[in-house]
Amino acid sequence: MSRRFVARRSPIHGNGVFATAPIARGEEIIEYKGKLLTPDEADALYGDGGETGHTFLFTLNEQYVIDANQRGNTARWINHSCAPNCRAVVEESASGDPRRDKVKIEAIRNIKPGDELTYDYGIVLEVPHTARLKKLWQCLCGSPNCTGTLLKPKR
Repeated sequence: MSRRFVARRSPIHGNGVFATAPIARGEEIIEYKGKLLTPDEADALYGDGGETGHTFLFTLNEQYVIDANQRGNTARWINHSCAPNCRAVVEESASGDPRRDKVKIEAIRNIKPGDELTYDYGIVLEVPHTARLKKLWQCLCGSPNCTGTLLKPKR
C-alpha cells in the first residue's frame, strides 16, 4: 500500500501530516504508536503535562499512556483542530489485555490530497485552567469555531 500522507511543516503548528491521496470517510489512516508507560512513569518523565503546551503522550486506557517521544511514528505529528477531519479511536484488545489496546486515527469525512489531517486532542487537565495555562495550550487551528485552547472543560 502506498503512503497516503506525508509529514511536513504545518501552518497550524510545527510539523503536520498532509494527505497525498484521497482518504474516504471512515477509513483507518494510521495507528498512534509509541512506548507504553504507566501514568506515574509519564508524570515522572514529563511532569503533570500542564506546563509545556506540547505533548506526544496519548492516554490509551486507565493503566497506560502511549509516549510517541519514544518509538513514535508519523501519527505524533497530526495536529489538533476544533474542526477536525479525523478522530482517534481506542480499540480494546480482544484478549482484554490493556497492553494490547491500540489507538487508530480514522477519517470522519472525505479528505482531499493536500488537506492537513487533524483531530480534537480532547486534553483534560485536572488543574485550574488559568489564563497562563490557556495560553500555553493555545489552539492555532484557524477554524471559524476555534475555542482558542486545546483544553477541554473538566467533567
